[in-house]
Amino acid sequence: MLEKYFSAPKTLRRLRGGISGPHIDAFADVLERDGYAPASAVRYIRAAAHLGCFVHRKCGVLADIDFKTLDSFGRHLRRCRCPHFKRGKIGYHARFGVKLFHQHLVGGGICPTEPVRDVTVDPSIVTDFRNWFRTHRGVKEPTLRQYARGAAELLQTLGEDVGQWNAQAVRDFLLERASQCGAPTTQRLITSLRAFLRFLNFRGECRDDLALAIPAVAHWRLARLPRCLSAAEVDRLVAACDGTDLVRLRDRAIVLMLVRLGLRAGDVTHLRLSDVDWHSGTLQVIGKGRYQVRLPLPQDVGDALLRYLECRPANIDTDHVFVRSNAPCRPFSSGDGVSSVVKHALKRAKIEAPAKGAHLLRHTAATEMLRNGVPLDQAGLVLRHRSIDMTAYYAKADVALLKQIAQPWPEVNG
Repeated sequence: MLEKYFSAPKTLRRLRGGISGPHIDAFADVLERDGYAPASAVRYIRAAAHLGCFVHRKCGVLADIDFKTLDSFGRHLRRCRCPHFKRGKIGYHARFGVKLFHQHLVGGGICPTEPVRDVTVDPSIVTDFRNWFRTHRGVKEPTLRQYARGAAELLQTLGEDVGQWNAQAVRDFLLERASQCGAPTTQRLITSLRAFLRFLNFRGECRDDLALAIPAVAHWRLARLPRCLSAAEVDRLVAACDGTDLVRLRDRAIVLMLVRLGLRAGDVTHLRLSDVDWHSGTLQVIGKGRYQVRLPLPQDVGDALLRYLECRPANIDTDHVFVRSNAPCRPFSSGDGVSSVVKHALKRAKIEAPAKGAHLLRHTAATEMLRNGVPLDQAGLVLRHRSIDMTAYYAKADVALLKQIAQPWPEVNG
């Protein structure tokens, strides 16, 4: 496989001659499989050979490579005088390349597996809380991390003997934290604390239902108009994703799914090939709380999705529909990747939007449905709202319609 990246016989002999040599070809295969650009693969292969040379000079073997070795190699790069390895702006590529090579060696059993550094271990009761919520409520990992963070902070402040907690102590903890952060953060903390305290009450750990001691904080989320794009801005956004390369085809399919169907970023992230029923023209979406719904697939969305799938790399071992454009070509790890697609598309379209993430397009889809006369209950089904009041929030976005029914302010006669 090295011959794909290097042609000089002398270079090939040198790369295969060091202590990294027996694993260089397999490492090159992995780089090609994961979709790294040839220029990047060349840098990473040279870095792997460089690491072998560094370890050999220290009278070591590949099995000795660990995190400390990689840190020491990073310091070596600043003053490197090794022959055959060019100095210059290769520090980042060399450090990242040896990290990938180390992962390859660990996966092959050459180097011992090391624990991940800087990992905070949750208390056992917080771990049980996370597992219970994941199993019984279908909560996703980002939400679990948020809930566990609030629970861990409460345990650290009030002590791990939860049977000694009382309503006053819980309330004081929340009010103290609320004085240090804004309303949105406080609202998230309230949600996580109530969930944790209800869990403790369910398990019989607390004498009382301490969740009732958590006060509400005034925050009128429905007081403002929903943030959305106009129809002209939607057309500009979709046009900004025109193109025949894989990235533009993917971005167009994602944007159309968000703006036509009102999907959440997480819905797009976890969408799988089996969720698309081409015969019936429908799309199965599994959202919050494992709530499943089958939505109709509009023609333009289906066409964009089909064009992307026809050009999608065939050697990717995943059934997720959308994958990253940068190597390694893997599924998005979270909804942040989908929001990043929207953010860059807005930038290309030169749209000054009130928000930058994928939820902006969900707001836009909801507003457009109601503007086009879709009843509230049907729009709520598409958006998967649990309450029709949430759907009604978007009804006030049609200012023109509101002007037609608004009554004039009564004049005061003197």
